[in-house]
Amino acid sequence: VEPVAGNMNCIPPLPEFLPTLRSVCDTYGTLLIFDEVMTGFRVHPNCAQTLYDVAPDITVLGKIIGGGLPVGAFGGSTDLMERLAPSGDIYQAGTLSGNPIAMACGLATLEILSSPGFHRDLATSTTRLVNGIQRIARECQIPVSTNHVTGMFGIFFTDIKTITNFKQVTSCNIARWNQFFNGMIDAGIYLAPSPFEVGFISSSHDSDTIDTTLSAVRNVFGSL
Repeated sequence: VEPVAGNMNCIPPLPEFLPTLRSVCDTYGTLLIFDEVMTGFRVHPNCAQTLYDVAPDITVLGKIIGGGLPVGAFGGSTDLMERLAPSGDIYQAGTLSGNPIAMACGLATLEILSSPGFHRDLATSTTRLVNGIQRIARECQIPVSTNHVTGMFGIFFTDIKTITNFKQVTSCNIARWNQFFNGMIDAGIYLAPSPFEVGFISSSHDSDTIDTTLSAVRNVFGSL
């Protein structure tokens, strides 16, 4: 499970959702696997599992740990990982496993991500962006809802105040999203090309970038 859903836009978990999964898995002796390809190190220095205080049995990570290079990783409890070769009899390998270039970039990326205040600043930028979008939407009388968690955000054209599930996402105004997306492209702002894809803020998106984006949002909303 993605602790914060990113493939139906940005859907943070309800407070009881992840603890309930942990409890059910424990009851039935089932492994709880967190897909942190999107959330890993993006929402918290120690990933979403620390942000929400729910420990999975296995964690899967992706290219974020390589600064964008093709790399993936998984980890878990000592009991599980010791079952893998060479300690155990489960063989796991890949052509690019431990690739030196990807590992060097990964270490450099993790050093940056662990710097003091990194995630605080990331959250501040994201909050400023989504609050600005909400403010402009109200001024333009366009029904818009937003979700965000640290560096992840989602924009929904809907009257629903808080989007919490896929059914609500599919009920949003997709045609208006498409108009918004194309308008932002024309303004030089490149968003994820689908209303079902999450958006990301990075450390490269400084205050001027947020201002430029909000200016484009105002112009596009004014034309919808």
